[in-house]
Amino acid sequence: MTAKFLAFAPERGTSLRLSWTNVVFFGTFHALALLVAPWLFSWSALGLLLFLHWLFGSIGICLGYHRLLSHRSFQVPKWLEYAIALIGALALQGGPIFWVGGHRQHHAHTEDTNLDPYSAKRGFWWSHMLWIFYPRAEFFDYEVYQKYAPDLARQPFYRWLDKYFVLLQIPLGLLLYALGGWSFVIYGIFLRAVLLWHSTWFVNSATHKWGYRSFNATDDSRNLWWVSIVTYGEGWHNNHHTYPHVAKSGFSWWEIDVTWWSIKALKSLGLAKKVIMPPSSSASQG
Repeated sequence: MTAKFLAFAPERGTSLRLSWTNVVFFGTFHALALLVAPWLFSWSALGLLLFLHWLFGSIGICLGYHRLLSHRSFQVPKWLEYAIALIGALALQGGPIFWVGGHRQHHAHTEDTNLDPYSAKRGFWWSHMLWIFYPRAEFFDYEVYQKYAPDLARQPFYRWLDKYFVLLQIPLGLLLYALGGWSFVIYGIFLRAVLLWHSTWFVNSATHKWGYRSFNATDDSRNLWWVSIVTYGEGWHNNHHTYPHVAKSGFSWWEIDVTWWSIKALKSLGLAKKVIMPPSSSASQG
């Protein structure tokens, strides 16, 4: 999934219309990442990029928005939950209510061409990114998507974060500029955002098209190793769609799940509790 921005959203029942706001926004980020980043390369900027890709991607999105908030596969103290959600908002993939609401719609109506926000049945590029450029009110209107995340919508902090998450890039940019100048800004915000967007989008697109199936899920979700590498474990998508409320995605020893390592660390510190594990019968079922 990705961000809710100031997108044009047509009324229900009308034809889809291209959101030039989203086209310009995402196009600008891609242009800066592709055209400017090579001229500002440094090893320190590359190191920053990799660190923030992991922090915002694995901790913020995979652990926070996805496994903690969307599926409640474990619990942490409220202060830590808010801190992790703030990290997720810095990933620039939408506010928490939008992200969670859309993801819950995806699981409730997986691959339905009308009810799944990024249905793979509409084609690879639709599920990868075109659903953002042709936004539908059912998925981008706060009054609609908040109904799928009432537990978050009741909390003022999440309502604030859902509304103002884009503005968090301003203090982040100022901090990065102070630490390393424009190279840190380009690599830490623009290039990082583009790479993390596509990493996350591959879960919506690639893992519903390629890979192996360990379980006979009712949808076409698949386990794809290279998506798990760039998403810190989210590519074991067939496992996840079979057991969506489980805190780990990699079930077999070779299914590396980096995000699960962080959850285990929190558990060992006594910060993660009620961690939902796969059933003991979750061996491969062909």
